[in-house]
Amino acid sequence: MQISKILNNNAAVVLDGQGREKIVMGKGICFKKKTGSAIDPEAVDKTFFLSAEEASHKFQVLIKDIPMEHIAIGEEIIAQAKKELGKDLNDMIYISLIDHVHTSIIRFLDGITVKNVLLWDIRRFYKEEFAIGQWALAQIKEQLKIELPEDEAGFIALHLANAQMDTSTMHNMYEITKVMQEILNIVKYHFHVEFREEELPFYHASEIFCKTSR
Repeated sequence: MQISKILNNNAAVVLDGQGREKIVMGKGICFKKKTGSAIDPEAVDKTFFLSAEEASHKFQVLIKDIPMEHIAIGEEIIAQAKKELGKDLNDMIYISLIDHVHTSIIRFLDGITVKNVLLWDIRRFYKEEFAIGQWALAQIKEQLKIELPEDEAGFIALHLANAQMDTSTMHNMYEITKVMQEILNIVKYHFHVEFREEELPFYHASEIFCKTSR
């Protein structure tokens, strides 16, 4: 395994047997090495292959200045999401989610928290994604000893929901969530009904709207 490009001491771009770029990570794998140097496969902890050229380039730029542990936890969240959702996710999730996880951790350590005004709606409309977001917060707490607020589970859920769409603009998911809330309010006040969110009909109705909106 030869280095094609050094990203930092812990990450490099290598070419596989088919000439495709892969990003490998491992503690100190590029220390005192240069382009063309060999990397011991046993020293590699993580391997990323992003088929989309734009995503691969942006990911290489992103990970240059992000701690390995933040990248690793982000990758674990994505792997868990793919497993639980049973769906392919857009390669851009590796940029958007890992960057969000890193930024939210740094922000929290600086004493800054961001309120997620759509948290309640995200919890209702994206139940599976929100559950993964909660799992992610538990992993961050266990591995990094940092307890992020539940608002972040909502943000992570939106990133995952967004990655299931053709677009890579988070703004769309906010707008879709707002529209769903407005429609439910119209139905509620026009027909004078109260929704019980734990009941099956409400869950199926919101689930169908979510799927047709993606």
